[in-house]
Amino acid sequence: MEQKLQDLVDRLRKAHQDRLVSVILYGSAASGDHHGEFSDLNVLCVLTRVTPAELGASEPVFKWWRDGNPTPLLLSEEEVRTSTDCFPIEFHDMQERRRVLFGKDVIEKLEIDKTFYRAQVEHDLRAKLLRLRQKAAGMLGDQKDLLRLMIESASTFLVLSRHALLLSGIATGWQKREVAKNLAGIHVDASPFDTLLDLRERKKKPGDVDVESLFASYLKQIEAVVAHVDRLEK
Repeated sequence: MEQKLQDLVDRLRKAHQDRLVSVILYGSAASGDHHGEFSDLNVLCVLTRVTPAELGASEPVFKWWRDGNPTPLLLSEEEVRTSTDCFPIEFHDMQERRRVLFGKDVIEKLEIDKTFYRAQVEHDLRAKLLRLRQKAAGMLGDQKDLLRLMIESASTFLVLSRHALLLSGIATGWQKREVAKNLAGIHVDASPFDTLLDLRERKKKPGDVDVESLFASYLKQIEAVVAHVDRLEK
């Protein structure tokens, strides 16, 4: 991972030269909670400007990087400063978990409005819940695929649940087990999340669980998190 990140920085420096302001790793890989099978390497690339010329220079680098990782976020320095109202979750995450791989830290002094933050947490929870239902509707008869869907989505819902906890004044770390444990503070049963983490970490086998019951419980607790965030002061 470290070699790939260094290769990325080297390629970005060569492509953009003095237009490259900073390269920042954020998310699980920046805090030691990275899982090779389920986690991505998330990178923010900040330039002095972003025009078709910069996009063209980025193309070969991004094509190389996309082999197993999401395309880096490409923003100008001005866009970073003025976009906290549009992307409060993302910038909140970056403020808490980031590693500056090159250049200056453009994230440290950003201010995030709590009103926009709460609205995005609710929006993302509802959107992900709707997407989960849509996908599940096409695979309810296939327990293997349904279980895989739940395992793959659990991380996203725990990330968003962590923000629900923070909005509620409940301090919690980044580790998924800790987030699940703290869900009791907003009257959410963590057991389906714990089961899915056990399956993800191979502490349990698929044959150890009743997939239909697990799915019903999983949906119910996600809905409880959504309802809690909806009730928070707007």
